[in-house]
Amino acid sequence: MSDTRRRVKVYTLNEDRQWDDRGTGHVSSTYVEELKGMSLLVRAESDGSLLLESKINPNTAYQKQQDTLIVWSEAENYDLALSFQEKAGCDEIWEKICQVQGKDPSVEVTQDLIDESEEERFEEMPETSHLIDLPTCELNKLEEIADLVTSVLSSPIRREKLALALENEGYIKKLLQLFQACENLENTEGLHHLYEIIRGILFLNKATLFEVMFSDECIMDVVGCLEYDPALAQPKRHREFLTKTAKFKEVIPITDSELRQKIHQTYRVQYIQDIILPTPSVFEENFLSTLTSFIFFNKVEIVSMLQEDEKFLSEVFAQLTDEATDDDKRRELVNFFKEFCAFSQTLQPQNRDAFFKTLAKLGILPALEIVMGMDDLQVRSAATDIFSYLVEFSPSMVREFVMQEAQQSDDDILLINVVIEQMICDTDPELGGAVQLMGLLRTLIDPENMLATTNKTEKSEFLNFFYNHCMHVLTAPLLTNTSEDKCEKDNIVGSNKNNTICPDNYQTAQLLALILELLTFCVEHHTYHIKNYIMNKDLLRRVLVLMNSKHTFLALCALRFMRRIIGLKDEFYNRYITKGNLFEPVINALLDNGTRYNLLNSAVIELFEFIRVEDIKSLTAHIVENFYKALESIEYVQTFKGLKTKYEQEKDRQNQKLNSVPSILRSNRFRRDAKALEEDEEMWFNEDEEEEGKVVVAPVEKSKPEDDFPDNYEKFMETKKAKESEDKENLPKRTSPGGFKFTFSYSASAANGTNSKSVVAQTPPATSNGSSSKTTNLATSVTATKGSLVGLVDYPDDEEEDEEEETSPRKRPRLGS
Repeated sequence: MSDTRRRVKVYTLNEDRQWDDRGTGHVSSTYVEELKGMSLLVRAESDGSLLLESKINPNTAYQKQQDTLIVWSEAENYDLALSFQEKAGCDEIWEKICQVQGKDPSVEVTQDLIDESEEERFEEMPETSHLIDLPTCELNKLEEIADLVTSVLSSPIRREKLALALENEGYIKKLLQLFQACENLENTEGLHHLYEIIRGILFLNKATLFEVMFSDECIMDVVGCLEYDPALAQPKRHREFLTKTAKFKEVIPITDSELRQKIHQTYRVQYIQDIILPTPSVFEENFLSTLTSFIFFNKVEIVSMLQEDEKFLSEVFAQLTDEATDDDKRRELVNFFKEFCAFSQTLQPQNRDAFFKTLAKLGILPALEIVMGMDDLQVRSAATDIFSYLVEFSPSMVREFVMQEAQQSDDDILLINVVIEQMICDTDPELGGAVQLMGLLRTLIDPENMLATTNKTEKSEFLNFFYNHCMHVLTAPLLTNTSEDKCEKDNIVGSNKNNTICPDNYQTAQLLALILELLTFCVEHHTYHIKNYIMNKDLLRRVLVLMNSKHTFLALCALRFMRRIIGLKDEFYNRYITKGNLFEPVINALLDNGTRYNLLNSAVIELFEFIRVEDIKSLTAHIVENFYKALESIEYVQTFKGLKTKYEQEKDRQNQKLNSVPSILRSNRFRRDAKALEEDEEMWFNEDEEEEGKVVVAPVEKSKPEDDFPDNYEKFMETKKAKESEDKENLPKRTSPGGFKFTFSYSASAANGTNSKSVVAQTPPATSNGSSSKTTNLATSVTATKGSLVGLVDYPDDEEEDEEEETSPRKRPRLGS
């Protein structure tokens, strides 16, 4: 059934009095055996499924509106509408309905609408009172007419009757002629009555009356009547605004006269609803539901007509991207698209889907890329709004475009990089545009809205692209403002609030805070991508430079970034923090803050409290061994004492474990259980953490699969036999009952020397100067310690790790081996 005359959209009215689109199909009227009568059937054009099956009930009131709409109520609180593509199709179905109900097809409503609560009373009324008798339309009767219109508003039945009377007698046009007479005579009282009358007629909520009132012939006089509100000392000048101030701009001439008329009408009716009419009270909120529907269907029609006119849209795009187009014209074109996208928000999901797909097909994204890079602030702002509509509609569509573009373009002109640059270069002191763009970027890099299909994973593809092509642009301001040369000026322990590291400029501080917020989001939602990036760029050290900022909100952003990293409880991150001595700037900030009880103080303490409560052993040991002396004076919270207690308890536990380890190993010499091997290996790593100050040895990740161990089992057994004879010789020498002598102490100065060393194998050193001698001392110290412990639980993992290092860039070689 390809006949476009019968093509319709089915709408239902929801609880919020908004029309929901149920789909597009073709309508027919046929006899349905099950329903025992002629019925309206709508079959979906996509798959032929039944969208609507509705018996034409002889007593149902059907209304024809705007030549292409048929509206009726199927049951209480269930309103339906058919919106026809063509007037001829609407007329055809309307005739069928009228035929079943025995009505003349020239009527707009097939039945008098009855409110069920008043049905009985209505039946008792004498036939003579079927219609309301309207007073003659004269100047001296205006007060009587106004009283009549206001009196019927409380009764649904009387409202219907008055509407029919007004419609049948062409009364509205007569009233508007009286308005012109009153204005000419400056009859203020009459004009006040006309305001009440016209407002009351709008509240009758009848589409047929709206069509008369909002026609080109009448609408300006209707607006004129509504200027003379009795509550106002002086009448408003709405007509002057609509005719002189409000200008209809055609970016490209619209040749379709029907479309032009529709746009004018919709603008004016929206103006009446939003500006002229007072906000309806709770009791009046349903009075204007038909007016809302009138505007809604008009907007749907406008978007559909523009969307179908591909020649018009293609011309708009061509001019938008043409270098020869002058700035004023381009500004108007971008503003047109912004309005167009705003209109599309009234569409139902399926229509909106088709709308944005049309824009994508015509090349909206390449066009936006050009426009967003322009100097004109207004154009950029409008382009950002359009981009936000697209991202909100389909982040995947934007991501797909950007990844395809990356194969042909340089990084500098990629759409996402253009967006990031706009964010960085926002001239607004409050960074309003930057905040909006940051929100859009967050949506684009959010794995929650990325699709995973059988043949490809959008998440891994897009994040690889983003970290390779875009991340360096995002972090550039951060790295510039915390650069190496600036860091060297402030390389002393303790902070200097006036140093050159931290931008004093409030706007730059705000921008860095936005970038940190986005990076913090990445830490939470991207796993290895952000981890590799942080370690390769030594990013956390650079971020923590901002702990010195005079802007507390920026110091808190830096702290929040570190807190998210620690919150992951990832040993890779923990080793990176301890080796780099990255708690130092945080502890300095706490000490500099002094006795002030503020947000910074609470946030720092919460960070340490989290480490204590979660019992993160490697961090606890590092803090206690290096910073406890500076922190022990803080007694208004028990956090630091608690950390010391945890540290000592763990130390005792490890000492006890050291005593029992050799016998455990001997008694289970030939155990081939992979899980047990994993436990032994974990024990060896934990022991090394304690012996070597937790900084030197990389513990095995908890998540390491068990399958890794059986492959190395034979090698393990051979080496174990060779080592076993050394066990007895190499037991640690006790210095006191239950304790061991630790010759290695990890100091802050050693940390400063080694912190620049790469944690990830492929990371270039951040600062190599001055670290070699300190590293040598550290390594010597470690070796000395390890010499006294070798063979204790000495699995052959040194050789294994060397092999693994070549394949796993994330594994850190142990300095002591």
